[in-house]
Amino acid sequence: MCDWCMKHGAGGKWYMNAKNYSNELAEAINAREYLQEQWKAFEMVYIRRIMGITSIDLGYKLQLPIIGRLLRWSAERMIHSEGKHRNPVRADGHFGQVIPLEEAKIILGNLAAEPIIENYCMCRWMQRGIKEACCINFGLLSGVIEKLPRFIPKDTKYRLDRDEAIAHIEEHNKKGYVATVWFQPVPYINAICSCENPECGGLRLRNDFGLHTVYKGEYVAEVDPDRCQACGMCVTKCQFGVLRLVQSLKRVIVDINKCFGCGVCRHACKYDAIRLVPRENYPALRGVY
Repeated sequence: MCDWCMKHGAGGKWYMNAKNYSNELAEAINAREYLQEQWKAFEMVYIRRIMGITSIDLGYKLQLPIIGRLLRWSAERMIHSEGKHRNPVRADGHFGQVIPLEEAKIILGNLAAEPIIENYCMCRWMQRGIKEACCINFGLLSGVIEKLPRFIPKDTKYRLDRDEAIAHIEEHNKKGYVATVWFQPVPYINAICSCENPECGGLRLRNDFGLHTVYKGEYVAEVDPDRCQACGMCVTKCQFGVLRLVQSLKRVIVDINKCFGCGVCRHACKYDAIRLVPRENYPALRGVY
């Protein structure tokens, strides 16, 4: 995420820059109008058109030599748009990055603007018809969502204080959900989702079509061979097919090229055999997100 960290990270990670969470920034980029339009028609994001082509035909078209390149260019331009006339119904300028639990807790405990709410995940609803409250939104976006009843959980508390939000993100992590932080629109940050693959719309576009709707995290997993007991619990939690139990070696190995750096696997390990290390520790992964 070098480009975005240079532009919006004040020399560090873009999602650790307190300015990107501020109400002043939201007002400066007219985020309220954008979010109102985006969320009242949020379901349309799943059928948005790129150069007139819907996601149903996108996979095939992206394989074509010339049309595929034009489509990819157009899609990436929409996803990363910082222009004044971004189309909210297409979710222009709306993308995210995987983060580990520790950083999600720092954001919710210190950086996220209040109020903080937890609402239904539209990805799960659109893909599986299941309403599960696991999207944590904050700042100006909270007020927008609260006016749209279909997103608000019934018969449960949805406004959270900071400690409650942290407790909820920890529970989602234990389930194996991956934390992702989101521009909406860039450079304003107002959401941490607990995502599942392939239900997550962002992860699906990334994994199926190679579009950078969700970037890999700043870390990759490493397994300590002396601690690993080859129980395989971490393998069952990994959503990206990164971990493999090798019986002949009696340990788990990591495909670092596939790793998203979410760290969920660590919490499934009873032997403290997995840790996260900076992606840049591996020369081949530097700048590869």
